[in-house]
Amino acid sequence: MSSQSDPVDAWLDAWRGELSGVVLPSSELTKRIMFVFSALEATVRRELAELELTAAEFDIIVALRRGGAPYRMKPNQLARSLMLSSGGTTNVTHRLVSRGLIVREGDPADARSTWLQLTPEGVELAERAVRANAAAHDALFRDTPPAVVETATAALRELFATTAVLGANQAR
Repeated sequence: MSSQSDPVDAWLDAWRGELSGVVLPSSELTKRIMFVFSALEATVRRELAELELTAAEFDIIVALRRGGAPYRMKPNQLARSLMLSSGGTTNVTHRLVSRGLIVREGDPADARSTWLQLTPEGVELAERAVRANAAAHDALFRDTPPAVVETATAALRELFATTAVLGANQAR
């Protein structure tokens, strides 16, 4: 356990002095998760900017690529898997179509339905983006001992399994 003070300790100490009742047992955990998320989000933003992708565009092309060949999904499946609104998904997919990264294809089994499919350029960009993202995350934790990463991962997995986090994410 580190004996060094950090920004979360300062945040907690300030609230304990001002309004001690708001510092609950989960407060430190919550704030530390938020700090780590913020650092991860900043690394992702930098990588995506270099690839000329927004976070939503990244999410869509990566979801299509993750699904395996032929790298396609129906728009409503995609929206549900990413917890996006159908309108938001439509706006982003229009941009990706105009960039030649995905195509819309009619569904021969249902004339009212379409498929969204990665183009070869979309597959290549999705793979580059995933690799860049993974490398950026790895660099962020470069100085963290592997045992600490493994312990934190196991603790968060258990926390996730025993809290309402899963239900809250699915309800979005």
